[in-house]
Amino acid sequence: MFRVDASLGADALWQRAAPVAPAGAQGGFSALYRQTYHEVVETIRDGFAGSSPAVALSPEGAWLRRRGEIEPAERLALVSGLAEPDGARADFVERLLPHAREAASRLGVAPELVVAHAALESGWGRRPLTHADGRDSHNLFGIKAGAGWKGEVVEVLTTEHEAGVDVKRRERFRAYPDPAAAFADYAQLLAGNPRYREALGVGGDATAFARALADGGYATDPQYALKLARVARTMRAAD
Repeated sequence: MFRVDASLGADALWQRAAPVAPAGAQGGFSALYRQTYHEVVETIRDGFAGSSPAVALSPEGAWLRRRGEIEPAERLALVSGLAEPDGARADFVERLLPHAREAASRLGVAPELVVAHAALESGWGRRPLTHADGRDSHNLFGIKAGAGWKGEVVEVLTTEHEAGVDVKRRERFRAYPDPAAAFADYAQLLAGNPRYREALGVGGDATAFARALADGGYATDPQYALKLARVARTMRAAD
């Protein structure tokens, strides 16, 4: 997950964080998109500073800020998710929803929770785990390849949170022939591992699902449950 460094100035944040406007976007849309995202970055900066004057936001920027406020950490949790162009998110959901429905049926949860989990782990599909030759591993859920995994693997540099410190290391992740196989393995992992028992059968309860995965050790990020629940709620609100 992209992390914003609060010590950076707004210009440095913008250079690091600003996404590229969707392909084919007209100049007006592109300028508005970049302005809106820039405003959100400035808002986050001022939230950390605590004493900075209020930022005069455009209507679009104000909407994004309202959708992301509560606590500074919560705003950070979904900067990349909220700023993703609506069209890109819609394409991601449409492409994966049929697979998510099958997995969700087995897990007893709402399909949007499964799609939200894939969105969080893959950055809405923009951060795929790839082989050395560039092939997609289709690992949308960041599932690692343990000793018992017999399929293909892909080695990727990843960040783990250990004792309050982010540590980068190369890890082995499972690779699949297609998204359908990835969703099937994800459902098998959650349904078959007692650590995730509390995540099963929660229906559309995003908070319960996210907390159960975090408590089961799905990820080392201490903000993982918050991030997943917020992605799910954001996606549901956009329906």
